[in-house]
Amino acid sequence: MDRLLGRTLIVFGVVLVVVGLVLAFAPRIPWLGHLPGDIRIERGGFRLYVPITTGLLVSALISLVLYLISRFR
Repeated sequence: MDRLLGRTLIVFGVVLVVVGLVLAFAPRIPWLGHLPGDIRIERGGFRLYVPITTGLLVSALISLVLYLISRFR
């Protein structure tokens, strides 16, 4: 039971580090959030942004990482 808790805490720690790195370096990736298929509507005082393509890309990358982790486990 202690080993499982330890591994779980390590995984959560790694996930937090990865999320922190993404948040720190995301503004330096110019194409992230501006891909074809991302919907942006700006009119007067109204702004709507729906990052469909960016969301699909991030989802595919997360799925690939989780697949690779489960494959080598």
